[in-house]
Amino acid sequence: MPEKRTLDAFFAPSAKRPREAEAEPVSTSKHSAYPFDIADFPATLAKELSPPNIPDKPGQTIDDKQDLDLLYFDPFVPKLQARQLFEFLRAELPFYRVQYKIKRGGIETEIKTPRWTTVFGLDETSRFKDGRVVDAESEVLVADGRYTRYPPRPIPQCLETLRRATEAATGCKFNFCLVNYYASGADSISYHSDDERFLGRDPTIASFSLGAQRDFLMKHKTAPESLKLALGSGAMILMRGTTQSRWLHSIPKRTGKNSEDGGRINITFRRAMTKDGTENYYNYNVGRGPMYRWDRIRREMRQRNE
Repeated sequence: MPEKRTLDAFFAPSAKRPREAEAEPVSTSKHSAYPFDIADFPATLAKELSPPNIPDKPGQTIDDKQDLDLLYFDPFVPKLQARQLFEFLRAELPFYRVQYKIKRGGIETEIKTPRWTTVFGLDETSRFKDGRVVDAESEVLVADGRYTRYPPRPIPQCLETLRRATEAATGCKFNFCLVNYYASGADSISYHSDDERFLGRDPTIASFSLGAQRDFLMKHKTAPESLKLALGSGAMILMRGTTQSRWLHSIPKRTGKNSEDGGRINITFRRAMTKDGTENYYNYNVGRGPMYRWDRIRREMRQRNE
């Protein structure tokens, strides 16, 4: 019989309070496309991660470089809640180590994603209604095969809470949530821009950092401009305007004494306008490989059967 999950499973209890006072049953988000039921935030944490409790500090505009438009919250999530959020999401979400093939110079190359990934959401042409995917305009059940390859997964409550708080603070709308887990300094993401056509012109992307501090590097695509931010736990960067079309960004590897940093989670909220966005995000963040979950005892990701 599965062990009953309580708040004790995620956060260390206080020695000054009775154990009974710490136990807070955790409900779950359910969907047929989930590999397992995903735990909801305990009520106390959900409240702490909702307005007016966040953002913790107002955002600061960074637009002093050519074509750059950022709103930097340092932090958006308070330190204690950022740590709780990191531990919770690492333990409760399904993760994947996606492999895919691309052609470079006419030669097919296999790419192994150097980080753990997962994704939830659905593009603007459709929406979830009672757990089923329907056309956004007609509300008729989608049966044209557009999502046959990867059944979309609705954003679970634990991420939906943060999505709503982000929308309230920024005035932007998001329908996708991508989560990256960098287990150590060896995990990284190379320079890239999120400028795919399915995001529309000048997309806005909210990017959260939880856990270990990592350097966030940016460089202009054509001009000799660059930026480096040391992102601490709870920080959020809102990238908007021409930032994606004119700039690249990356999280480089860390070596030496900083390589085993305890791990970092990156959450990005974005808005896909067409079904190509849904196909792309599930292909590169879930794929066809095995699913992994965090093992609290071994302190590592372990392959699980879906």
